[in-house]
Amino acid sequence: MHADEGGDEAVARSAMAKASWRLLPLIGLGYLIAYMDRSNISFASLQMNVELGFSAGVYGLGAGIFFVGYSLLEIPSNLLCARFGPRRWIARIMLTWGLISAGMMFVRTPNQFYIMRFLLGVAEAGFFPGVMLYLSDWFPSAWRGRAVSRFYIAAPIGTIVMGALAGALLGLGGLLHLAGWQWLFLAEGLPAVALAAALLLLLPDSPAAAVWLTTDEKAWLSRALAADLTDRGASQSGFLAALLDPLVLGIGAAVALTFACSNAIIFSGPKLLSEATGWSVTNVGFLTALGGATTTAVMLFVGWHSDRRKERYLHLAGMIALTAASAAAMALLSGPIAAVLAYLCFVTAALSVGMVGFLILADAAHPAARAVSFAALNTVAQVGAFVGPWLWGVAADRTGSFQLGLGLVPFVLAAAVMIVMAMRHGAANVAVVSVSA
Repeated sequence: MHADEGGDEAVARSAMAKASWRLLPLIGLGYLIAYMDRSNISFASLQMNVELGFSAGVYGLGAGIFFVGYSLLEIPSNLLCARFGPRRWIARIMLTWGLISAGMMFVRTPNQFYIMRFLLGVAEAGFFPGVMLYLSDWFPSAWRGRAVSRFYIAAPIGTIVMGALAGALLGLGGLLHLAGWQWLFLAEGLPAVALAAALLLLLPDSPAAAVWLTTDEKAWLSRALAADLTDRGASQSGFLAALLDPLVLGIGAAVALTFACSNAIIFSGPKLLSEATGWSVTNVGFLTALGGATTTAVMLFVGWHSDRRKERYLHLAGMIALTAASAAAMALLSGPIAAVLAYLCFVTAALSVGMVGFLILADAAHPAARAVSFAALNTVAQVGAFVGPWLWGVAADRTGSFQLGLGLVPFVLAAAVMIVMAMRHGAANVAVVSVSA
């Protein structure tokens, strides 16, 4: 190894270590709170649905309608993020969603439930693709899988925190004349407001503005990001170009089908587990937390392994296939142990799917098109996130159980696996043509 190569490697490791420690914990904490605030209705529903008289259909529509508001504002929000800078825009997102999430405690009717969930989606729109856009400007492709996985584990860690807190918060019912589910929304919504101020103070807008990077580290990062451009095509940053891009549509469809199934089951997870095991809310919360722990480990491994192998498609197909197999086990096997193990496997695999889908697009998209491309992918994916819980709730109301939904999930996920493999085949053919040319 030449001396300059060794020097470059040392500078690269130093720059990436600094960026990881300075950025990922702060942004990850924001995603952790966001995931809790969108998902805590799964525990709140155990009391809220009974107290307010919400049916499974009402709850399913309210759970899913979050993603309608989220999808509608996704692309405009990410364009504004690119215009005003991620520090200001992500802080604005956190402030508004924290206030609305806490405001869920005032819901009394189905229409109020729908409106507040819709507004929560509007408020959070652009957070995840905005963070992906931001991280793409800090981490070159060779380091991106590890960086994104370290950020993305905030979702399963949020599950751990939510599961650990749920029983205690629901147990506060009667304090200050508030129900337990109201305390849950209030206590898990307000931290986002405080974190918004921290982001404004601590998050740099770009590597050039980072006072903690040396001149050599900034120069290496600039060269590494520029080198990534050699593998990109021409920029197509327009809305329709991004939304109609075959890669966005294909990966988006696969992720949408997975989100439809995973959100339906996860939003009903506490009820499914309590029915299967007969356990208390507190014990089901600890079980949910265990699922967050296993998911965290798998996400870190998938991010590292996909970087090492320089292959994302098989990792995505593998996670979806494991999700399908776990859903089939949930539908076919009986007994509390089988239900617990199948649910843990399902959550562990399902929550990794979105991460790998975005890594595929981050590797392929031109930097000038990323703002729209990330938002377009998330828009397509969130269609499934809305439809899944709604249809799940309708099926439960009409049949009196979740069995019909569980039986259909493996077939939907099998279709998602086939889409991913078709996209991988197409990408391989494009690569061959490019080499030949």
